[in-house]
Amino acid sequence: MLNETPTLAPDGLPYRLLTLRNSAGMVVTLMDWGATLLSARVPMPDGSVRETLLGCASPEQYVSQAAYLGASVGRYANRIAQSRFTLEGHQFDLLPNQGENQLHGGPEGFDKRRWRIASQNDGEVQFALESIDGDQGFPGNLSATALFRLSEDNRLIIEYRATVDKACPVNMTNHAYFNLDGDQTDVRNHKLQILADDYLPVDEMGIPFEGLKPVANTSFDFRTAKIIAHEFLSDDHQRKVKGYDHAFLLQAQGDVTQPAAQVWSADEKLQMAVYTTAPALQFYSGNYLGGTPAREKDDYSDWQGLALESEFLPDSPNHSDWPQPDCVLRPGEEYRSVTEYHFIPH
Repeated sequence: MLNETPTLAPDGLPYRLLTLRNSAGMVVTLMDWGATLLSARVPMPDGSVRETLLGCASPEQYVSQAAYLGASVGRYANRIAQSRFTLEGHQFDLLPNQGENQLHGGPEGFDKRRWRIASQNDGEVQFALESIDGDQGFPGNLSATALFRLSEDNRLIIEYRATVDKACPVNMTNHAYFNLDGDQTDVRNHKLQILADDYLPVDEMGIPFEGLKPVANTSFDFRTAKIIAHEFLSDDHQRKVKGYDHAFLLQAQGDVTQPAAQVWSADEKLQMAVYTTAPALQFYSGNYLGGTPAREKDDYSDWQGLALESEFLPDSPNHSDWPQPDCVLRPGEEYRSVTEYHFIPH
C-alpha cells in the first residue's frame, strides 16, 4: 500500500512511504528517499507489538540526521582511507565527507537520493537508482536496485544488486539500527553473538591500521553469545572509537544458510538472527548516536541502537590482499548482496 505525505524532500517532491505486511502481523515501513527502512514492528506472544528499529518522527528529520538511520548506503559502504584508491593503474580521488576519508559513499551518497519505486506489493518493494560516471569520484555509470521483502515467518530480506560499465569498487548495505527492547533503552544490555574468528582494528577515524586480528582472548570474541556491556570499553581498540565500531570477518563467508550473528533483547523475549552473503559484518554499538532525533521523544542517546552492517571490510579497495572476495565490480558482472534479519519472539 502506497501513501504520500505532504512534506517535501530536498528535490521538492513528496516523500513516498510504503508498507509491507505479513499474515503474522509484522509491519515494515519504508520510504523512497535513501531507500530507507523507517520501522519494523514485530507482534509478540503477549499481544503487544515491538518496534525494533530506531527512527525519526517524520520523513524530513531523516534528511538532517547524520546517523544514516535505516538508509541504503553506497556506492561504497564504510570508509575509504584518504578518499582514494588505485585501480588498473589509475588513481581515483573521491569526495571526502569524514575528515580526509570518505564514509558511506561520500557527501551525496545513495542515502541522500530519491530511489525510483520499480515495483511493489504488500510483501515486497523494489527500488532502483542510477549513478553517473564520476559520481562522488567513482568511475563508470552504475545501475542499482534494492529489494526489501517481508516473509511470512518474520524475515526482513534485503537484496542489493548493481551493474557497471567501468570497473569500480561496489559495497552496498543497509544501515538499520536495532533495539529489540522496543524502547529507548541502552542496547549494551542486549546479548550478541557474532560468528567470526577475526576482526579488524581501526584508528580513531575508523581506518584499518594493522590488518585482521584473531578475536580469541579479546573483548571482540562474540563467538559465544555475551552481554555487550560485559567487556565494553575494556581495551584500547574500543576506546579509540568509544565502543565497538569494527568489522568482523565471518566464519560462514558468503553462506546465507548459516547465521552470521544473533541478538537478544535485554529480557530475551525477542531474538534476531542475521544471515548474509557478505563476507563481513560491521558491528557498531551506536557510540555517537547522541542528538539524533528519535521517533518517540526527544533525541537518542549514545548506545541506544546497534547496527550490524553486511559488507566488505572497510577500505577494501586499498587492501586486495585481505581474505575475502574482490570488492571490484567489472562490466558484464553483477553485484549481489543479500541479508536476512529474522525476528523470533519468545
